[in-house]
Amino acid sequence: MPVRPETLKPTARADLADGVLEVLLGGTWQITEPRLSWTALLAGGTPTRVRLRTEGLGRWDSSLLLFVFEAQHWCREHGAYCDVEGLPAKLRELLEQLAMSHESSVPFDRSESFLTSVGLATQDVTVKTREILDFVGECVLSTVRLVRSPQKFRWSDCLGEMQQCGAMALPIVSLVSFLVGVTLAYTGAIVLRQFGGDIWIADMIGLAMVREMGAVMTAVVLAGRTGAAFAATLGNMKANEEIDALETLGIPPVQFLVLPRLLALGVMMPVLTLYANAMGILGGMVVAFGLLSIPPTAYWVEMLSIVDLSDIASGVIKAGAFGLIVGLSGCLRGLQAERSAAGVGRAATSAVVTALIMLVVADALFAVAFNALGI
Repeated sequence: MPVRPETLKPTARADLADGVLEVLLGGTWQITEPRLSWTALLAGGTPTRVRLRTEGLGRWDSSLLLFVFEAQHWCREHGAYCDVEGLPAKLRELLEQLAMSHESSVPFDRSESFLTSVGLATQDVTVKTREILDFVGECVLSTVRLVRSPQKFRWSDCLGEMQQCGAMALPIVSLVSFLVGVTLAYTGAIVLRQFGGDIWIADMIGLAMVREMGAVMTAVVLAGRTGAAFAATLGNMKANEEIDALETLGIPPVQFLVLPRLLALGVMMPVLTLYANAMGILGGMVVAFGLLSIPPTAYWVEMLSIVDLSDIASGVIKAGAFGLIVGLSGCLRGLQAERSAAGVGRAATSAVVTALIMLVVADALFAVAFNALGI
């Protein structure tokens, strides 16, 4: 049966009633045909709500996508709510990708009710929390398999990652830790000199570095350096369908790609923290000798009188947990990355933000727990 000529053309019928514009899209939408204009369809009307639906829709390509995107952009500019739930799922997915790649200063519509916004936000948080818990569970199961069958683990990959996140990070960790010690010493000297307690600068620097600043600053550095690198690497592998190839071959991506990186960070983070502690104490010693005329031997003896093994152990425990947090954040965002170059960049940014937020929360929990335990 021959196809009628009118079904080969795109159709868009609009019906405005009580401020609601009902738009029915049908026909065949092809980029080779003249594309319908959204402004021409409005004909000067200013609806407060636009509802897009399909009726008799045939084949469609990017011409329909551009028409719907134009309608959505107009709604954002004029504060109208755009309802696209009646469109095909594939079209809505492409519309989201197009909107993310054309970010602008135009605000999103806020015409939804407060309860609707809260409900959608709660649903989004629930979904993301479930994804994080699922990923942590897979990592735990992979760790159990590693303990049972260590010969199946790719130790060469783990050693390579240990070199990248450990030895290669020494220059930046040295610089940041030394300057943190210098900054703390200058800040503390302002107060301590008023009370004649110059020598106590050693106590302040020693406790601050081994208990808090050494682990935190090292974790922040690795979150921006290593966590983002993990996310970019895994995101690029996902975009190139390398992770899909591993799954096709029956190789779990978490055990093959994630676990070596987690183990490397979990081992090297405490070592880097101890090194950062030493550099921070050295920075404080330089300021104490140059500004307060405190000999290095007196500085060292005074610091040993207040810093004991429990203080060092608390910093090392924090460092191990922080290393796992940075690794989990980077690998999770990398596996969740979109299959595009822009998606890889967003995954790297999201990995750093996620790691920093979780580091702050974990540090607060450790502070409460150590205070309760008297450590």
